[in-house]
Amino acid sequence: MHEVINTCRFTEAPDLDALDLSGLTDIQWRADRCTPSSILCFQRFDDGRTDAEIIERYLAHSAFGALVINRPLGAGQDAGMSQTKSSQLEPLGGRPVFVTAPDAWGETLERLCDHFYPTGPAQWQIAGVTGTNGKTTTIKYLESILLAAGRKVLSIGTLGLSLNGQPLAETGFTSPPYIELRRILSDCRAEADTLVMEVSSHALHQGRVQGLRFAAAAWTNFSQDHLDYHGDEASYFAAKAMILDQLADGVPLLTTSAEVERRLRVERELEVPVVRIEAAPIPDAALRARPFLALSFNRANSALACALATRLLGSEPEAPWHALQPVAGRFDCFVHRQYTIVIDFAHTPDALENILGAIREAFPQAKILTLFGCGGDRDRSKRPLMGAAVCRGSDQVILTSDNPRFEEPQAIADDTLAGMRDCLEPPTLILDRAEAIAALFDRLAKRPDDEPWVALIAGKGHEPYIDQQGMKRPYSDRDQVQLNLRRLGWEMI
Repeated sequence: MHEVINTCRFTEAPDLDALDLSGLTDIQWRADRCTPSSILCFQRFDDGRTDAEIIERYLAHSAFGALVINRPLGAGQDAGMSQTKSSQLEPLGGRPVFVTAPDAWGETLERLCDHFYPTGPAQWQIAGVTGTNGKTTTIKYLESILLAAGRKVLSIGTLGLSLNGQPLAETGFTSPPYIELRRILSDCRAEADTLVMEVSSHALHQGRVQGLRFAAAAWTNFSQDHLDYHGDEASYFAAKAMILDQLADGVPLLTTSAEVERRLRVERELEVPVVRIEAAPIPDAALRARPFLALSFNRANSALACALATRLLGSEPEAPWHALQPVAGRFDCFVHRQYTIVIDFAHTPDALENILGAIREAFPQAKILTLFGCGGDRDRSKRPLMGAAVCRGSDQVILTSDNPRFEEPQAIADDTLAGMRDCLEPPTLILDRAEAIAALFDRLAKRPDDEPWVALIAGKGHEPYIDQQGMKRPYSDRDQVQLNLRRLGWEMI
C-alpha cells in the first residue's frame, strides 16, 4: 500500500492505478463494518455538516485501510492539486485517502466492485420500477408472474430480499447502496438469473444503480414526497426521470400514468419511447379469487407487472391473474361480519387519496374509519395534505403516531391537524398507536350489527417496528389487529 501521510490523492475513475489494492480484501460502504483490510467508499452529500464533523462521526474511529471519497476533506484544498495536506486529516492516522474526480464517483465504485465482485449486473436480466406509490406491489406481482413461468427470481425492495419466492433478508432500504447491491448480485447469481427491483428517487440520484441496464422498466405514478431530500417537486421529478438513463438499448419506459407520460414528453428530450399501459378488464372469476384486484390502483399495478413480464419472457404470460398474491401490508384485509379492517402502507397524500377512493368505490354502502399518522424527520409540508386527504375520504378519523424518529409526536400531530379542519367529525387524537388501534376496535364494536364499516389502518403496513429517538422497538399493526380480534372474540370470515 502507498505510504501516504495525511494525504489526499485525486484519481480519475477509468484509471484506478493510484489505488494499490494489494492487501485490501473487501469494499465497504458502512464505516462500522470495516476492517484494516477494507476500502471504505464514503459518499458525501450537502447536509450542512463540516468536514471535521464527518471525520469525527464516521471516519476517525473506523478501521478501514483506505478511504475513497467523492469530495476533498480538509480546509484549503484545491481539486487541481495531485496531493494536499490538512491537519483535519490527522485523525485518520496516515491512512491513504483517494478523492474521485468530479462526477466520477459512480464509475469509480463500478470499477472497484468489478474487482471485488466480478459477477455483476451483466450476468442478470433486470427489471426496475420507480414511482411515488405502487413500486412494492408492482414488483411483487411481477415476481409472482415470473416464478409461475419458471424463472429464477431475486426481488429487491421495501420488503427486503426475496430469492425464488422465499424471504432472504431485510435491507432497510427500498434500493440498497451500490456496493451492497453488487454484493447481493454476486452472492445470489448461482440461484437466480432475473432481478426485479424497486428503484427509489434516492437510488437514482445517488448512483446506486450505476451500470445497471434494465431489460424492462416502469414508472407507476408521481406525487409529492421526499421533498426533505430533493428540496422541491421539480427536483424530485428530475431524479425519478433518471431511470431513462438506465434503460438498455431499445427498451421503452412503461407507465399507467397519463401525467408521467405528459411531463416526460414536455420536460425531457426523450430518446426512448414512453408507452402508456391500460389496465385490461379482469375476469369475474379472477376477482372472486383475488379480491384485492377490485381496487383500481392494484389493477394498474398488475397491468404494469404483466407488461414487464411480457418483455422479460418474450411473450405474454398465460393467465397471469392466477399467479398474483396479496402483498404484505398492502390492502391486508381482516373481515368480521360487517366490518372490514384494512392494513396498508399508504403514507403520502396521493396514496391515502387513492386507497380511500378505492375503498369507497369497492364498498359503496360502508362508512369509513381511518387511523393514520405522519412520520418524523421527513417532509413536513405533506402532513397537512395527508390530513386533508384523510378527511375528504373518511367518515371518522383517529390520528395517531407513526415513526416519530427524533421529533415529538405531538408536534407532528399538530402539523397534521392543520389540514383537518373540514373533517365530517372532529378527529380523535391518540398518540400511542397500540391504544389507538384498540380504540378503533372499541368504536366498531359499538356500531349496529347491520351497519357496514371499513376501518383503514394506514402508514406502517408491513413494518415490524416504531422508529423513535434512534431506537426501533418491535411493533406491528398486524399483531395489534389480531390481538384486538382475540380480545373481542371476533371470528374471521
